[in-house]
Amino acid sequence: MSLNRSLISPTSSPLLERALIDKLERRVEVVGSLGELEPVAVRLGLMQNTLKPRFRDPQVVIFASDHGLAVDGIQTPHLPQSHEQVAQLLSAQLPVSVFARILGLELSVIDCGLAAELAPHERLMPRKIAHGTRNARVGPAMALDQAHAAIRAGMEIGDALRGNLVACAGIGVGAHEAAALVLARLTQSPVRDLLVSGPQMSGEALTHLMMIAQGAQGRHREVTDAVEVLAAFGGFETAVMVGVMLVAASKRHLIMVDGMAACAALMVASRIASSVTDYCVFCRSHSHRGLDQALNLFNATALLELGLDSVDGTGACLSWPLVRSAAALLTELADGEDPGPSRPSTMPGDSGFDDSAALPG
Repeated sequence: MSLNRSLISPTSSPLLERALIDKLERRVEVVGSLGELEPVAVRLGLMQNTLKPRFRDPQVVIFASDHGLAVDGIQTPHLPQSHEQVAQLLSAQLPVSVFARILGLELSVIDCGLAAELAPHERLMPRKIAHGTRNARVGPAMALDQAHAAIRAGMEIGDALRGNLVACAGIGVGAHEAAALVLARLTQSPVRDLLVSGPQMSGEALTHLMMIAQGAQGRHREVTDAVEVLAAFGGFETAVMVGVMLVAASKRHLIMVDGMAACAALMVASRIASSVTDYCVFCRSHSHRGLDQALNLFNATALLELGLDSVDGTGACLSWPLVRSAAALLTELADGEDPGPSRPSTMPGDSGFDDSAALPG
């Protein structure tokens, strides 16, 4: 990969962490009274390397692609095709589009590999690697060169994105199944645990999915390298997300990870540069049991558990006010007349978040 791993710094800083905790203790009436909001605030300060974390131009980016696995009949009958989902996103027919707008998040959709050609739209970014991946059950979902090209495309997108927060989500028929295969191989987890949607899932549907998944696993049983695993199982939306996440972490930007495809992208990215996970918080837009397992692989829980059953990205939008509120505990809560420094006095001032680039407040 062209991104130097050393560019992604771990967020660990005992001095800054102690200073952030001390600041919260001075500002919050009773330590612990705001529950999980307080450790989130500390994490935000560590990510941005400052006592005053701030956000500007927050982005929600939804990555869309088609998957060759879809030919094996894995789609739920009542759900729209991938290109139809994108059209609904762009025309504000889905809650995520409305939530993004009213909460001040800029929504973009990336065509990473849809089978259909879409009409131009101001919020649609064409980065099509191919017209969908191939069927992972009969061969590699993508060529290794395509996987690298998709990650590079993601890096270019990440470098061009405004702001210092990006919420990542992937959509497309077969996206969940392909992501489950990637996660299962990279973590040696049972793929069944990632595919079971819940107790309401019929035995027939699970048996069909397992037949397809086990066929794909058997076809690529020798593949273990992270990018090669990604190429074997897909998909393009996951590969492009990998690049975006790597660049976002290298800039010390917050990454909001929403859904199975985003979890798979983060797992691949973490095998390229392990510190990328330091810059992530997790969200969920549906109650799929497999997503519980995916989050467990990161020892993580979602910021909000609302029982949603919506398009990935919805949970990230609804979690944004929580993130903003956590940052406000450190940047906007009154602490006498002196707003205080941005860093502990003994920390170097040239290696962290650039306060001059943040919004005032």
